[in-house]
Amino acid sequence: MLISELASLTGVKVSTVRFYERRGLLPDPRRSEDGYRRYGEAHARRVRFLRRGQELGFALGELAAVVAFSDEARAGTRPEVREQGRAKLVELDRRIADLRRMRGALESVLDAWVLDPEDPCPIEDSLAQTRTPHA
Repeated sequence: MLISELASLTGVKVSTVRFYERRGLLPDPRRSEDGYRRYGEAHARRVRFLRRGQELGFALGELAAVVAFSDEARAGTRPEVREQGRAKLVELDRRIADLRRMRGALESVLDAWVLDPEDPCPIEDSLAQTRTPHA
């Protein structure tokens, strides 16, 4: 498929596909005899992954690390790759805990009839809590 078809299929703009290519996040597409880049399902899958990851709040650098991890894992499991995966799990667990705290605080605000203006904002308070250091 052509770049415009890839963009349409995955719900992104052509410029987004080109951006992902420049960042090295997409494998090089093969070229047709007439010189056009031809993309396949693997490209569409990767673009959908990147788009959805960004929708979930992941930075492009974080997604690039996951892509690199995945590519390295396919090349053969190495201890460093496994360690990267474990570190990412720890970070995800931290983010989930933060989101749960924030959700609870927001729920409390919505359930309260009136907030005391002298009390700290529960949402701000939940995010201002000290995070545990990286393991």
